[in-house]
Amino acid sequence: MARAINKGPKPSGGYAKVSSKSLKDAQEKSAKRLAPRPESRGLGKAARAPQRQASVYADAASSLHAALLRAQKHGIPKLDARMLLLHTLGKDALDAAWLVAHEQDSLTPPQATDYATACARRRAGEPVAYIVGYKEFYSLRLAVDARVLDPRDDTETLVDWALEHTATRVLDLGTGSGAIALAIKSKKPERQVFASDASEGALAVASGNAARLGLAVTFSQGDWLQPFAAPAEQGAAMKTFDLIVSNPPYIAEADPHVAALAHEPRSALTSGSDGLDDIRRIVAEAPAHLNAGGWLLLEHGHDQAEAVRALLAQRGFGDVQSRKDLAGIERCSGGSRPS
Repeated sequence: MARAINKGPKPSGGYAKVSSKSLKDAQEKSAKRLAPRPESRGLGKAARAPQRQASVYADAASSLHAALLRAQKHGIPKLDARMLLLHTLGKDALDAAWLVAHEQDSLTPPQATDYATACARRRAGEPVAYIVGYKEFYSLRLAVDARVLDPRDDTETLVDWALEHTATRVLDLGTGSGAIALAIKSKKPERQVFASDASEGALAVASGNAARLGLAVTFSQGDWLQPFAAPAEQGAAMKTFDLIVSNPPYIAEADPHVAALAHEPRSALTSGSDGLDDIRRIVAEAPAHLNAGGWLLLEHGHDQAEAVRALLAQRGFGDVQSRKDLAGIERCSGGSRPS
């Protein structure tokens, strides 16, 4: 006989009977409670494995508009974010109209990864021009990379001034990507344009740009005017020009802003304790390479105009003056050959 479970007094109505169906249901519920449960996410071995973190800049399936906003939220300027996104998508980096028309399109996983990488590089201080591989300067698309300085809009002031001068033979010192020389040649194709740079890598970039743009510029490797000095033993005359232009290094070695330019070639940025060492050398050597009535035009720092004008005047240059950039800053100074 089954033993009684209840040890208390027997109820007046007797003990309730348990049906076989109720007993079966109770057993099933008990089995479910005792069965092993599946591992919850975050507790098992699979969950403990490294998981791919979502990018702070963009995720797959994000709309292009959302990706742009996300990049800006994390410190990428709007124009930079837009150019990087267009480049990632294989479009012209300046085609903002295409981006507006397709802002609800989604990024694919590879595109999201590439865009995140590009944004991370820009956030680390690398110029957009290096990331996309080119820079627009004076209506020319120039290939640029870490071998040359990223051309600045301010330098177009120097080109504007150079184009005002009547000159048959023009020399660009420290040409870098070839920006100044190629801009002058594109606007004044009848001029004979020469350019020099001490860096073999820079000349490779510049000559590549000239070939792609179909602009005939003669490039020479050497330190400032050295390639144009005639060997004394040959008794030949020095090569001379009607106009010499240059955007030389002009940042002081200890300038705290240099750290933000770490991705660009330091040799193209800094020049001695006051930033004027290379300008001093160019001012000293240029007269021997200028034809009668020739001019020397130099770009310099925002606070160096007075010092550069003084150097030109001390060397005997005439009509010494400065030109302002679009921001109203005296950005270039120059003068005519000493008599």
